[in-house]
Amino acid sequence: MKKNENPVLGLDVGTSRIVLARKSGDDFTFESQLNAFTTVEHSRMIESALKRDQIPFSVENTQLFIHGNEAPRFADLLSTETRRPMTQGVINPSEIESVTVIRRIIESLTRHADGARPKLTFSVPASPLNGEESLTYHEATLRQIFDELGYDVRSINEGLAVIYSELEDTNYTGIGISFGGGLVNVSLAWLAMPVLSFSIPKAGDFIDASTASVTGDLSTRVRLAKEATFHFNGHFTDQLHQVLTVYYEDMIHSIISAMKEAFSDSKRMPKLTKPVPVVLSGGTASPAGFRERFEKMLQLTEFPVSVSEIRVARDPHTTTARGALISALTEM
Repeated sequence: MKKNENPVLGLDVGTSRIVLARKSGDDFTFESQLNAFTTVEHSRMIESALKRDQIPFSVENTQLFIHGNEAPRFADLLSTETRRPMTQGVINPSEIESVTVIRRIIESLTRHADGARPKLTFSVPASPLNGEESLTYHEATLRQIFDELGYDVRSINEGLAVIYSELEDTNYTGIGISFGGGLVNVSLAWLAMPVLSFSIPKAGDFIDASTASVTGDLSTRVRLAKEATFHFNGHFTDQLHQVLTVYYEDMIHSIISAMKEAFSDSKRMPKLTKPVPVVLSGGTASPAGFRERFEKMLQLTEFPVSVSEIRVARDPHTTTARGALISALTEM
């Protein structure tokens, strides 16, 4: 980072990707790494080769941990699944190396930050709808990582970050939805004030795993194919696209049903005097035709909130990080 760049950072700590946002002048810049890893037996030859190709890795005992964007390629070569430090929006309790890998990825993204205690706002998911799952451990562990790395930190709800990123034109009033890897996060805000937030666990990973169970392929390969070629427009003769469409529509139906339930609770909802916009973000919302399919399914529902428009975020993959940075620049 150059000395004249703003040391304030925004970080989207997602199940699928960790995305960093910076601002220099009027421009936002982004870096991201896949929140995944795979392991190979340590050897000095492999370690040397990884260094020459500048592939992020760390050495833990007798293993090489290859993390970030290169992890799926190595997992595919080894015909195995990538390992995930997070699941359903929070730190994965079944992966003993989760915290170590997340820290390594964060270090690789923020290595150029300067200042005595650079300011950083990071995203946290909302609690599940009608659930009692505690997010205390997840957020506290991330705060500990940032504190050890020397950051002055605060957190922001993921859905609210979408609103801060995309709804300046409506004075930060509307519904932000982040379709991530582990969760779909929803937030309703009025004049930048969060009114209601929740999440559901049907998201990108659900689509990948469900499709893989039908096609008999690895979830990692399904995800790679989905990100490369899937879209809603047109007709498909191959099984993969047909199955992906089924589970995409299942996810959309589930989130619309959850929104209808949450927004029908008169005790929690304010009296909105005019229709509000809906913003769709996140990598799972990026396929062509997603907005149209979402809008069509919403129109078939007796939705309790009047909607003025449904728009896709300017860059669905970086929306949460951008909103976190805007929050940091404003509040910190």
